[in-house]
Amino acid sequence: MISTDNISLKFGSRTLFKEVSLKFTAGNCYGIIGANGSGKSSFLKILANDLPQSSGSISIDKNKRLKILKQNHFEFDENTVIETVLQGHDKLYSIIKAKEFFYAKEDFNEKDGIELSKLEEEFGELNGWDAEIDAEKLLRNLDIPTEAHELKMKELPGSDKVKVLLAQALFHSPDILIMDEPTNNLDVKTKLWLENFLSTYENTIILVSHDRHFLDNVCTHIINLDHSVMTIHSGNYTFWTKVNEITIEQMKNQNKRIEEKREELTQFIQRFSANASKSKQATSRKNLLEKLVVEDFTPSSRRYPHIVFKPSKALGDKVLTITNLEKSQEGNLLFKDFSLTVENGDKIAFIGDKLSISALFNILAGEDTPDKGTFTWGVTTTQTYFPKDNAKYFEKDLTLIDWLRQYAPSDQQDENFMRSFLGKMLFSGDETLKKCNVLSGGEKVRCMFSKMMLSGANVLILDEPTNHLDIESITSVNNGLIKASGAILFSSQDFEFKNTTANRIVEITPKGFIDRVMTYEEYIYDAKVKKIQKTIK
Repeated sequence: MISTDNISLKFGSRTLFKEVSLKFTAGNCYGIIGANGSGKSSFLKILANDLPQSSGSISIDKNKRLKILKQNHFEFDENTVIETVLQGHDKLYSIIKAKEFFYAKEDFNEKDGIELSKLEEEFGELNGWDAEIDAEKLLRNLDIPTEAHELKMKELPGSDKVKVLLAQALFHSPDILIMDEPTNNLDVKTKLWLENFLSTYENTIILVSHDRHFLDNVCTHIINLDHSVMTIHSGNYTFWTKVNEITIEQMKNQNKRIEEKREELTQFIQRFSANASKSKQATSRKNLLEKLVVEDFTPSSRRYPHIVFKPSKALGDKVLTITNLEKSQEGNLLFKDFSLTVENGDKIAFIGDKLSISALFNILAGEDTPDKGTFTWGVTTTQTYFPKDNAKYFEKDLTLIDWLRQYAPSDQQDENFMRSFLGKMLFSGDETLKKCNVLSGGEKVRCMFSKMMLSGANVLILDEPTNHLDIESITSVNNGLIKASGAILFSSQDFEFKNTTANRIVEITPKGFIDRVMTYEEYIYDAKVKKIQKTIK
């Protein structure tokens, strides 16, 4: 279907990947994984002919259509929604526009008629008569209502634009589908629909995603980009992770046994090489020693931040009591009559309207006030907050050491301690002297986690903490929260993160609130069953 032959990409003296020769076949979904900045997105752009490679070539089977999920949400602002989706098939859309041109001509002649006849024939061969019907169906599956189909793209909210661009990429099932972070900014329902759609897709899919659950549900192969080399593995992300861990452990054990054997042989040779009666044995062991080679083992370039939450004091049973809380924003009611009791050990995933969740967290963290109602923290609680928007924390012109020192206890403000702590959060050497106001999104997130860990709080409030993070950092945060004691209130778009961290789900709905003590997967399953039962009735 599509293949690469010795593809390499360099930026200056830096090589992102080299001599990549891969073949992608129909019926398979290939998930590309690797550290942030390793070149995953650049590789997709090369496949889509949006970025020139430094060397090598790409081959696509004749008459195969390739489509990439667009990332520019403003590119089609002047087009209608339905027209934007139709542009997912370049050839068909060009025929549609050409037909419109000829039908609109006032001086239509015989030559035009011949050209139009050819266009109509091609239009039919491409199933053009059903194109708008197919586009509308796709949009409805993505929760874009019929009444919005003739709106201009600029009239849609950002979350709906994402869905329309997704519909554009999926339109008329391209032979090769390329997607960079396709689940970003999608709601739960749309994510699940996309997973189901792609898991039965008959053509070729090549994608990049940080969503582990998504990779598990759609991928048939994982392509690992590490140390500028791409290797392909059968199976989904979890399977690759387990096999990779086993392989590394086996290699380490094998090298350990070889080193022990080398030491044993070396000692024998040193002891008996001068002994005439043992000289033959010493020579034999010397030959054996030369054959024992420790396998070259290069550690992965992936780095995992050290995320551990250790409360400075124990948390009592009563953590938080919320009574009839209400909040509106710019005339829109976000929630009302919200009451909740949180106890020690609760790890609550808040799902539903993102704006409402952020407003609630801001109130609980003391950064905003409710319109009505009250909330009371338990006397043993200390809280720390991870807001979705962290910009205000990084406005000062401070080095990372000085930035972090602001939030460290008095006995932990020594520069060596600061450097050591930042090192565990993947800021090493001169990186600790970087100015905090020039950090990337992912670096700021790691700083915010550093701040939270140094607080020693026993209640954690986190509003979408997995944004801007790579899989390795998400995994570290995930594991840190699983092991954390105390209470946790959080939101996240990551299915696996919610499912493995939360033991309680609170959903904000237009009709009120749902509170269930269960995992996220159990909650989704329970909701599906109730929907089916309601349909049967």
